[in-house]
Formats: sequence, structure tokens, C-alpha cells
Amino acid sequence: MPNNDSLTAVSGLSVGHWTDGESPTGCTVVICPPEGAVASGDVRGGAPGTRNTDLLRPGHLVERVHAILLTGGSEFGHEAAAGVVRWLREKGHGFPYPTGTLPVVCGAVIFDRSIGDPERWPGAEGGYAACQSASAGPVEEGSVGSGAGATVAKARGIERALKGGIGSAVERTASGIVVGALVTVNCWGEIVDPDTGQVIAGPRGEKPGTFESTIEAMREAPPLSPFLAAAENTTLGVVATDAVLTKESAYRLAIMAQAGLARTIRPAHSPVDGDTVFTLATCANNSPTDLLQLGTLAGRAVERAIVRAVVTATGVAGIPSAREWMDG
Repeated sequence: MPNNDSLTAVSGLSVGHWTDGESPTGCTVVICPPEGAVASGDVRGGAPGTRNTDLLRPGHLVERVHAILLTGGSEFGHEAAAGVVRWLREKGHGFPYPTGTLPVVCGAVIFDRSIGDPERWPGAEGGYAACQSASAGPVEEGSVGSGAGATVAKARGIERALKGGIGSAVERTASGIVVGALVTVNCWGEIVDPDTGQVIAGPRGEKPGTFESTIEAMREAPPLSPFLAAAENTTLGVVATDAVLTKESAYRLAIMAQAGLARTIRPAHSPVDGDTVFTLATCANNSPTDLLQLGTLAGRAVERAIVRAVVTATGVAGIPSAREWMDG
């Protein structure tokens, strides 16, 4: 497999992070070619925080978008989108108008305010800086960008959680079509390695290196406060391909890619998560496209990206990473 096992293996895309140097929060941007990419998306979580997702549904006018923003900060983090729009406009990315260009930016937020300074979040300057840092090289993973303040495995509360992060992976068909995933993992549930069925990040047990079972915790009782549980979770993904897709087929790709969440996060798509997957198609590869093949590989890329987000994370604010916890 080529060296770049990340979303930017899809030609024409670049990815940039901005990470707050004083508090665990940040944002990540996926920048499309200047003319945009065919886009859609699928929201399956019960507690989403999204921007411009209505226009992604089939039957709506806009077919292409120019960037996807994944950001911390919960509702406040939407401010970062203004910086992304400003950067795109300055670079001439967007739909042409007599008065200039009109960029379209879609995005979603995670809640990372439980472990950092609640008065800090990604603003317009953070979104702009993420664009400035974007490159077509391998994507940096772990506790950076929108993964800086992410946490996982919260069935026993944030006090027993482990560190989440951002991860990426790519799959290729025999004909050369590329499909990749970039995922920010900030879920309520535990993380399971789909290749082995083993939990790799669960609620911390009494001793280092041990996990408690999320399933057993749910047999005992639901969370004491559904609202507070909802305030700490969401997994966000971007799935991109160089295949030629319509908006309708990009929508189906997003639905199929969500299976990657279900195979690695237990439970996924819960009422207290805002699970959202965006899809982008640059349409640069004219090889015949089989949507069943592409969707299967998209789900696999999402699985691998989620696992990588967790295993590359580093602990912060007293919350260890899964790797640190297992090492004792």
C-alpha cells in the first residue's frame, strides 16, 4: 500500500488542523478542489450539532461543497466556520458570482468542554489557521485538531473515560479507485477492534489495564442524567473518494459508511451521540464505479480510522489514552 494511508490519498483534497495550545480543543478542515466536490451526508446520532447539512440531502439545489469543518467547542465551535469561509473566498474557492466567489462549508461539532477551559473554543481564527496549515500529505492523527479534546467510553462517566482523537485510513479498489475516511472519535460508547472483537478502549476499571463492560453497565441502569450524557459525545466522519458519483450515490455512500461506526463503537448512533458522516466525491477517476464495492470499502476505512484515532491518542487533563492505560 502506498505511504499515504489517509484521506488525502484522494487526489485534490487537503486536510489541516488547528489545535489550541492552552486547552484541549481544536478544529480540522477538509478542503476540496476550488470547484468543490459532490457532497452528501448522513446524520444518525440523536444529539447532533451540524452546519449546512440540509443542503446535502438529495433533492436540494447545491450539489458541490468546498470544505468540511469538524470542530470542538460544541455550539460555540461553529464560529470556526467563518474563518474557513473567509480563507476559501480569499483563495477564490467557491461558486462564481459577479461579486466574487461564494464558498459552501458544511460541518459539525463535538462537545469537548468537560475536560478543558470552558471559555476557550475554536473561533474564526482557528478555522482560518486550520486552512492555512492544510496539506495533501499524510494526515496527522491522535490528539490534534478536532480530536484534541475528544474522549471515549463514558458509560461510567467522564471520570472513567479514555482519550479519543482523530484518525484516518484509505482503501483502494483493484481498478484504482480510492476511498478514504477521516474520523473524530468522541463517543459515549466503548471501542471494539472489528478484526478481533476485543474491546480496545472501555470505561476504566479499578486497576490499570482493565476495562469495565459498557454492556453490563447498561444492564444495571441508564445514565443518571441523559442531558449531561448527551453533552459529552459525538463521532464525526468525512468519507471521500475520487470516483464519479452523483449526489444521490454520495448519500448512499454516507449511509453505508455509517456501518463502520456500528462495527467499532458500542453502542453507535445513540440518543446521546451526534454521529454524522459527510461524503465527498472529487469525480477525478473515470474508472467504472460500483456503489456496493465502494460502500463496503468506505465502511472498512471508517473502521480503521476509528481504531487509529484511539490508538494514536495521548492522554490529557487526567484522562489517559487507551495505550497509556494498558501500559499501566
